[in-house]
Amino acid sequence: MDLPVAETLKLLLNGIADNAGAKSHDRLGVLFATLQDPACGRPAHEIEDEIWAIWTSHENPALEARLQRAISGIARRRFSEAEQVLDDLVRDAPRWAEAWNKRATLRFLTQRDADSIADIRCTLQLEPRHFGAICGFAQVCLRHGETAAAASAFGAALRLNPHLESVRAALTELEPPPPARLN
Repeated sequence: MDLPVAETLKLLLNGIADNAGAKSHDRLGVLFATLQDPACGRPAHEIEDEIWAIWTSHENPALEARLQRAISGIARRRFSEAEQVLDDLVRDAPRWAEAWNKRATLRFLTQRDADSIADIRCTLQLEPRHFGAICGFAQVCLRHGETAAAASAFGAALRLNPHLESVRAALTELEPPPPARLN
């Protein structure tokens, strides 16, 4: 299977770099800046929860309810039902990054990795800071033995959110041990 790993890695790294210098004053920008601040005084999980709440919210409550129905379907492993809802969502709200991300997750769970990466790319085009999508991409890379790409993606996710301890552990597992020193 030919996956667009290099192209997707370039997209995510360029997106992060493009956002790195931006002085975003939107709520997400403030939250991402707070994640970077070790002296912020707030638990990281609270900040992460706020980010996810923004990502999963929509100004249209009916669309938001449909996303929640899809999330519930995925959790119950009713993948075909969830996929139909998500297909409709990305058609009806194509600028909603989280609809694409949830469909990418579903496609990963059903082992349709090329489709998952296509949806991850859409997610990252809309929200380059989406550390969840970036971690999903890393998982696809791992499944296909693309360990260098997975390590790069995990590293990118950690630059956005340095509090992802399971990602840090995965990255440590992927890094080669330091060379032995000769005395």
